[in-house]
Amino acid sequence: MANVEISEIAKKLLAAKEATGVTFAELETKVGRDEVWIASVIYRQASASAEEATKLLEALGLGTDLVSELAACPVKGLGPLVPTDPLIYRFYEIMQVYGMPLKDVIHEKFGDGIMSAIDFTLDVEKEEDPKGDRVKVIMSGKFLPYKKW
Repeated sequence: MANVEISEIAKKLLAAKEATGVTFAELETKVGRDEVWIASVIYRQASASAEEATKLLEALGLGTDLVSELAACPVKGLGPLVPTDPLIYRFYEIMQVYGMPLKDVIHEKFGDGIMSAIDFTLDVEKEEDPKGDRVKVIMSGKFLPYKKW
């Protein structure tokens, strides 16, 4: 990915994924966690338990030498302020266009607060469409009201 620094661990895991031909959906079945979450572990944006890391490494045909690395708390974030990868940029663009409207609608429905990125799930679905298949991204985060003191 352009302008995104991928760790050596992620490169090793992605190479193993490619070599084995396993998909993220297949890893979901083998590890027992959602495919997007597994991808975030591979890219070092989330940490796994030792058991989850072991299952992932075994599914990728790797030894267990990276278990402690995958269980460690990662430094999160992709790098540059404005992403240049076209797909990632579109999410940035969506927030540039719809961010404030989305914020207003959320505040109108829930009050003053935020959507958690910690108590959060993210799913990607493919919707068949005769005019061109559609990407459906479902984000679900716990609402966290701002505290008054």
